[in-house]
Amino acid sequence: EKTLLSRIQKMLAKKIKAVIFDVGGVLQIKKQNRDKGIKGVHKEVAEKFNISLDHYFDAVDDVYAKSIEGKLQEREVLKRLALNFKISQKKLIKVYKVVYTKNFNLNKELLDYAEKIKKQKIKIAILSDMWHHSKHTQIIKKFYKVFNPLIISCDVGMRKPNKEIYKLILRKLHTNPEETIFIDDREWNIKSAKEIGIKTILFEDNKKTMNLLEKLLK
Repeated sequence: EKTLLSRIQKMLAKKIKAVIFDVGGVLQIKKQNRDKGIKGVHKEVAEKFNISLDHYFDAVDDVYAKSIEGKLQEREVLKRLALNFKISQKKLIKVYKVVYTKNFNLNKELLDYAEKIKKQKIKIAILSDMWHHSKHTQIIKKFYKVFNPLIISCDVGMRKPNKEIYKLILRKLHTNPEETIFIDDREWNIKSAKEIGIKTILFEDNKKTMNLLEKLLK
């Protein structure tokens, strides 16, 4: 009886209880169509501000890095960028909103799949590196209704692949690493999560990802 009980406990311990999704490149997919004027966020913003891409990166470099790591509050990010670009904060917000919306598509198929596994009593969460400008357009209202928790780097003061951010979301989920799956499109983020025992999927496309999820969830 003790042996049987031990086996059952081990099986239950290995059961997947949560799936964590990245956003940029996973739940929100970059559009790749130059014929329709899709050039990438930074290049397009630079053109709208009528500056070179090098000038753009010089203007955002330090601010972007500190914003994505949560080391600068949003009002300070806006203040610094508006000064660097010599434009109003209102125009700055509008341009980034338009460009991010234009350059990304909601991955509705994967979102629908996430809702499906949620109905199977699997917790679903978001863990994403973002600065304030991308957060406002890519973290849509529906995400707040579907996913819990949502851990965004600019809100928590750290970013992937820092192992502490994975430990933070595990605490929020109340799951052990081996009970959790993390999906991301960056190998270095996958590597760091795997090193602490989280099961991982490198996102390439929806079909491969959903097939791998089906296997891990069985």
